[in-house]
Parts: sequence; C-alpha cells; structure tokens
Amino acid sequence: MPAERVTAQYNEEFRTPGSELPAVAQHVKDFPTLAPWHGEYLARPLFVVEREILEFADDLQNLVETLLSLPDRMFGGDLEAFRSVLGISDGRWEAIRRFGDMVPPHYGRADMYHDGTSFKLLEFNLGSEAGGWGLASEISRAAMEVDAFAGFARRNRLGYVHPVRAAVEALRRFGARVAPGREPVVALLEWRGGLTDYGEFWLNFQSALRSAGLDILVAEVSDVHERGGALYLGDTKIDVVYRSFVPDQIDEEPDGWDLVAPLLRAHRAGGTLLWTPLSSNMFANKACMALLSDPARRRNLSEDECRLIDRVLPWTRLINTDALKTDTDLVDECLERREQLILKVNARGGGAGAVVGWETDDATWRRALEDSAAEGCIVQQRVIPRPELVVDPISGETEEWHAAYGMFYTPHGYAGAYAKVVPAGSGSVISVMSRPRARCAAVFHQSELPAAGEVPAAGELPADAAK
Repeated sequence: MPAERVTAQYNEEFRTPGSELPAVAQHVKDFPTLAPWHGEYLARPLFVVEREILEFADDLQNLVETLLSLPDRMFGGDLEAFRSVLGISDGRWEAIRRFGDMVPPHYGRADMYHDGTSFKLLEFNLGSEAGGWGLASEISRAAMEVDAFAGFARRNRLGYVHPVRAAVEALRRFGARVAPGREPVVALLEWRGGLTDYGEFWLNFQSALRSAGLDILVAEVSDVHERGGALYLGDTKIDVVYRSFVPDQIDEEPDGWDLVAPLLRAHRAGGTLLWTPLSSNMFANKACMALLSDPARRRNLSEDECRLIDRVLPWTRLINTDALKTDTDLVDECLERREQLILKVNARGGGAGAVVGWETDDATWRRALEDSAAEGCIVQQRVIPRPELVVDPISGETEEWHAAYGMFYTPHGYAGAYAKVVPAGSGSVISVMSRPRARCAAVFHQSELPAAGEVPAAGELPADAAK
C-alpha cells in the first residue's frame, strides 16, 4: 500500500544521521498558534491515500444525510418516539426543543479507525462542541514550515486540508444572514466553568481562526447578556454564537435555564444566530448508529444506503432496559461475543463509561450490560487499528502506535483530518484526556501519480477537495 511505503521511507530518512525530520515534532510544539495547548505530538505525521480518505469522506456525507432522516423514515416524524429510543431525558429534550432547528447542518468530527483494509466509523460527533479543529489545522501547517519535511512532502505528493479555513468559510456564510457585507462577530461560548477544563483547546481554536483571518471571542454563558434582541459580550454585539456546551449542562445545573435565557431570547429574536443547534447533540447520540446498523430497523432505507452503512459502520446494537427484558437473543449474543465487543454509553463522549469486552471477564461484562442499560448504551464490533510504525527520536527504536482518526466536515464537504494516537498495548480507548502517553498527529494525504508534465502537489489542498 502507498501509505505504508511513505511511512517506511519517512522512517528511513528520519534515522539518517543529520536528518532534520526529528526536529518536526518540536517545531510543531513551539508553533505560536498551538501554544495554548500543552499536549504532546507524535514524532511523525500519519499518511493516508488521498483517494481512500476522500471516498470515505463522501460516504460520510451521505451517511450523515441518512442519519438526519431517521426521525421521518424510522419513526414517521414522531420526535417523541425517536428521543425515547435514544434515551434522552425530559430535561435534555426540553433544551433541544426550546432552541428549535431540529435538523442541524453537516458540521462536526467523525472518529474512525483504519483496520489495515479501510476506514471504519466509530462515532459521528455532530455539532460545534466537537473539538480538535485548531489542533488538526495547525499541526499540519507547522510541519510544512520545516524545510526537511516540506521537501519530503513534495517528493511524495503529500498534502492536507486545513479544517479551520473550512470552518471560517462556513461561519462567514452563516453569519452573512445577520451581518451582510461585513465580517460577522463570532463568540465561542463554553458552559460556566468550562474554560477551566477546556480553555486551552478553545484558545488554540481561537488562535487558529485568527490566523485564518476570522476573529472570534471566547467566553462562558454567564459572561453575556441580551439587549434589543441580540446577545452582547460587554459592549460588543455578537452575530454568531459558536456553541461548545450541551443540553445536559442546561438540564443538570440548578440555574441552567437562567444562564441560557439571554441566548435563547436573542436566538428567537434573530439578532444573534446559534451555530450549531442543540439538536446536533441528539443525532450524535450513539444509539443512532445502532438504528442505522440493525437490519430490523431499516426497512425504509434503500439497498444503496444499507450497503454504505455496512461498508463503513461496524456491527452496532442498542442495549437498554427493554432490550434486556425482551430481546434475549441479542443479550445472549452479546454475552457470547464479549471478546469481540465494546460497550459505549449513548450520551457520553471521550470514552467515558466505555467497557472493553476483550479486556474484562464474563461476570464484569454481564454486570456492565445490566448497569449501562438503564442509561442506554450500544455494543459495537471491535475494530483493530492497523499499527503505525514510529521511530522514537531518543532511542532510535521503532514502536507500534494505534491511531483514532478524526475527520472534520462542514456543509460544504470534507474539511481535513488529524489523529489521536497511543502506544500499542496501552489500552483500547484512544483518548488524549485519559491516556498519559497519548499524542496528536498531523494527517497528510498522498495523491495519485501526476500526469506527464504535471508538478506534484504538496502542502495545503482546497477545503472542497472531496467534491
């Protein structure tokens, strides 16, 4: 495979005495727009075949379209029935409904593994609360500033798509509704206290957007107020709110509705727009993957849609209290196939609540199914990520790492990718937040051989490269 050949060539040049490639990771770490984030970076970028990732991006766009049609096609438009199957509580449902806009735009980050044959989708992460845009953009840009890597990229026809530039385009088009003929004023709003935990990620995002030409304010919901049908931060009118909080926070906070009341009034008045609606969180619920995967539920889907689902989405089934009581065949199958399955809680992210079947025993697995059913969960077929061979810059030894790829998308298509990586054998849930040796990595595409007389491509690709 071309990607493996590029990796082997990179590792060979990396080991060459006097090579500047080992300096790439440190240059990335020192890059100004990445300074707010204090994480670590893999010693090399990851490489994928451009045709392969763009074909997966096209499949993903079609899959998201099918995802957004589920209430109509599986539930006859009955949103109450849909949310009941997803296990969305009354409080969270109230937040989603009161903010309206039940069909969100295609905007978010899909997480996937490459199993050595193809990419497999693990989660949708639909909505603006999904992070990583700034990291993905600036890691690749920083790597291209190192002459040794830029030369390697030219020789091997490597390029990338800058996610933040695609986000800027989407925000400008959206903001033009209330800011025609001028740059929209965009404010990212975290939940109260949220910047303590996630501030470095969002400050990196702010730095990347500013570098791409769009200013963005960063604040918490408790910092803003409404006046005259619009939202303000101090004396600055906000045209677009880039939402980074979720319905659960409104529901679980005693004064949650008081905190979002100014935003809700401004949103309803139309003076300030919300990017993206809270309904994004509903469609990002992991139970939606089970609805897509289960043949018993997709009678109204076309053969082409079913083939696409089976091609990119691992076997996934919904586990809830009803399933434990009525679907004994499914429960027995999950118990028998423990070593092939992972349990994920529907409404949680970052690996929270996940139970890895092949890392636990029968009794613990059974208990996990029973305990998680009340909250709502899925079981999903194990995907074994292909090994990524990386040369340790200190020891010179070649190590195996595993990568979870994050693919970004906007209403205008594919918007680039990056990866979170951990050493092979250090755990099956790949998370930067919970794994001490976790790293981030740039993802570069290798294009096909150029036609005779063409100059090989290298560097940044257009944000609509997947079209």
